[in-house]
Amino acid sequence: MAFLTVDCFSEVLHMSVNLSVIIPQNISIINPVNGGQFTPPYPVLYLLHGYNGDHTVWERRTSVERYASDKGIIVVMPAAHLSFYSDMAIGFRYWTFISQELPKICRDLFPHMTADPMKTFAAGLSMGGYGALKLALAFPERFRAAASLSGAVDVAALAERIREEAKGEPNAFDPVYGNRPVRGSGDDLFHLAKEAAQKGGRLPKLYQWCGRQDFLYQDNLRLRDFLTDHGYDLTFEEADGDHQWKYWDTGIERVLEWIQEILKKDEGK
Repeated sequence: MAFLTVDCFSEVLHMSVNLSVIIPQNISIINPVNGGQFTPPYPVLYLLHGYNGDHTVWERRTSVERYASDKGIIVVMPAAHLSFYSDMAIGFRYWTFISQELPKICRDLFPHMTADPMKTFAAGLSMGGYGALKLALAFPERFRAAASLSGAVDVAALAERIREEAKGEPNAFDPVYGNRPVRGSGDDLFHLAKEAAQKGGRLPKLYQWCGRQDFLYQDNLRLRDFLTDHGYDLTFEEADGDHQWKYWDTGIERVLEWIQEILKKDEGK
């Protein structure tokens, strides 16, 4: 595998942006850092960071590069700062950047990357778990599957809780959503999931993991039940645990295995 740090320009954000990218490198000799020889075009996983994270955090806190080494998949890790993967009320259009511009940038920079929706995936933790599911539910025709680890999957309820705790003081959601309602909007996973199901097209496979002691556990249970009721192919897994990297390190290995299982099943059809 090759590990790349990419500095490029975003026309949407009007500034330079940063990406960390893991990409297969075909090496003929047996070695401990590359899991084999792979045939392009390569599947792609957009791997999103959580709140307080950036494009480097997955590489620094987990063994994602090692886990990906024998999968033959490109892993794109962008920075979206504290945007909650939204077009911010006060800030930048990170949702437009992540959902529209970033795939185009990556296809230009990495010609061996697939353009096939059936080999395109999203995953993330916490805020990034929300962002990954948002991508797949907003654009089911562009994503084969998406995975959330300890996801902030009910941002409407989370925003209400944080605003109430702030007691009128500035809080994390003010610059993201301003005064606009979240429930029933394009930022609401429940709304997006219902819309996608009602359209009757292909729905993405989904994966959720959350620790039982996580402060987001009940939100994840609500989304699990909602997705199941609306006919989604959902894999839901849980274990004892709270909101920590030691669980997400194990989790991203499991997600990569889950993606590989999907690809193998698709190839066998």
